Amino acid sequence: MGTGDGWLGTDVRHGVRLGIDVGTVRIGVARSDPGGLLASPLDTVRRGTGDVAELARLVAENEAMEVVVGLAVGLAGREGRSAADGRAFASALAARLAPVPVRLVDERLTTVLAHAALQQSGVGSRDRRQAVDKAAAAVLLQGALDAERSTGEPAGQLVAGGATT
Repeated sequence: MGTGDGWLGTDVRHGVRLGIDVGTVRIGVARSDPGGLLASPLDTVRRGTGDVAELARLVAENEAMEVVVGLAVGLAGREGRSAADGRAFASALAARLAPVPVRLVDERLTTVLAHAALQQSGVGSRDRRQAVDKAAAAVLLQGALDAERSTGEPAGQLVAGGATT
């Protein structure tokens, strides 16, 4: 058990983490608090030329100790074109961010959950389109934080040296 009254489970490594939800048009970015308890939407980056550089800037600016990238796996657990794109993007990001670790985490249903949460909180459909990417990144990152807290191990698979392990 962790410190305190035990309701949080295992201790989480200290340090800010960024969560990345890679889309075809936009990349959602979320940030955790240094204690690894809560993920919050941070920013949206336009996908394309300069996106990896902009993410590297956000990692440095937030002094992130780790980056969690969503891996688009189908509901049946199969990886398709989106997963391959996510792996390639995570590899490029890992090469740019080294020695900051990049981890791939299953992102099934994060966008659906983010849309539902935004709608439930009264955000209109037009504003939801603008906010859903970073909200999905927050859902992804929160899941990774919760998994680490419950298992004592970082979530997902490490992307090392341009390849996943």
